[in-house]
Amino acid sequence: MNTSTLIAPPALVRRAEQQDTQAIQALDSAHYIHPFTDHAGLASRGARVITHADNIYVWDSEGKKILDAMSGLWCVNAGYGRKELADAAYQQMMTLPFYNSFFNTTNVPAVQLAAKLATLAPKVGERSFKHVFFSSSGSESNDTNVRMVRRYWDLLGQPARKVIISRENAYHGSTMAGASLGGMSGMHAQGDLPIPNITHIQQPYFAENGKAGESRADFGVRAARWLEEKILAIGAEKVAAFIAEPVQGAGGVIIPPETYWPEIQRIVDKYGILLISDEVICAFGRLGHWFAYEKFGYKPDLVTFAKGVTSGYIPLGGVMVGNRVAEVLIDKGGEFNHGYTYSGHPVACAVALANIELIEREGLVQRVRTDTGPYLAECFESLNAHPLVGEAQSCGFVAGMSLVRHKPTQTPFDEDLGVGMICRAHCFNNGLIMRAVGDRMIISPPLVMTRAQIDEMMALIRRCLDATLADLRAQGALA
Repeated sequence: MNTSTLIAPPALVRRAEQQDTQAIQALDSAHYIHPFTDHAGLASRGARVITHADNIYVWDSEGKKILDAMSGLWCVNAGYGRKELADAAYQQMMTLPFYNSFFNTTNVPAVQLAAKLATLAPKVGERSFKHVFFSSSGSESNDTNVRMVRRYWDLLGQPARKVIISRENAYHGSTMAGASLGGMSGMHAQGDLPIPNITHIQQPYFAENGKAGESRADFGVRAARWLEEKILAIGAEKVAAFIAEPVQGAGGVIIPPETYWPEIQRIVDKYGILLISDEVICAFGRLGHWFAYEKFGYKPDLVTFAKGVTSGYIPLGGVMVGNRVAEVLIDKGGEFNHGYTYSGHPVACAVALANIELIEREGLVQRVRTDTGPYLAECFESLNAHPLVGEAQSCGFVAGMSLVRHKPTQTPFDEDLGVGMICRAHCFNNGLIMRAVGDRMIISPPLVMTRAQIDEMMALIRRCLDATLADLRAQGALA
């Protein structure tokens, strides 16, 4: 069968009532290799076909309305259906759809966006950000960080400083360098990773790594000192940088104790290594600040961004380059032999400018910090009373909860039960997108979400937890 005849041309593919789900699934199975997917399993059941979206909701090809508590993939900060962003893309496409930034050339939206980002990135102490390097994704941006960090130390006459330290269970992308920087064993098992001169320390996850009787504050300091131990084991003269997410996202929304980041700052300052803040998820209002390093009070040298800069409407990423690094690269470096075809893409930059203007106009960053973020925290913390929930935490507009077999002792379920996936299935069946990371359920809602919509989401979450609990009781899987 010629699968190319199964669906209408793209111009006609618009709303749910126009879709032939089975035809699209057949075409998908025949041609589309998905990211992070067991394709044999997907082919046996067929992909979920999302056809359109508005505000915080998406619809599938069967007409089912679903509350998207994950903002697509942590990125649709301004919500779906924002005509301002589509108009910005159209207008730029009709003016200058593309030109490269190579060969001593620039374009107006890229320049304007770089200047705007420099005004949004808070100065912390003596460190400030005046320069931006553009890419198309967080993965590319972290590849750029590896190149930039090692070039920096070469120019300072310390070429032995090549090692970059990251954390276990961190996510920094899926390119060779990005996946190496990340600390996920499943990714490292495929592709002979990590690449040389990248190593990892444990994550600051109190529920997993805390000791009996230890306070969160004491644990935060101890967890940070794993970095110092690693630096001393390697030799400070060989360490180039430490990279970390302010809050670990894809690892399960791991929120560090308040004592963690101040101690990390003390350590990187002591040994003179660079600090990279990977804010692909956490920037642009997600934690109630334009950039999350301001919330936690540390002083990065490089800041990775993507996702929320355009609210996911078009691919764009980049690196905010602190003066400490930028001045060396510019004043001593000559030509930096690195870049991408789409660095500073004019359409992507135009959409980003419109997105930032929208976020400013609607006060979304402030709203998350002082209104909806605290309200979400109050609501989400109430889930700690549920018999299936071991711990529920939030930070701004990210939140995570662990599902446990025995609440008093926080005993986890056997991994083979796949409790998180059971809960995720109930979520989809009840019109909610909530992600499972093992047996942690996580959310990252659009920043436009109202208090009433938070209530709606929480009611759905409770319904899905209750359904999961009923399943597990029927299976005899609870202690």
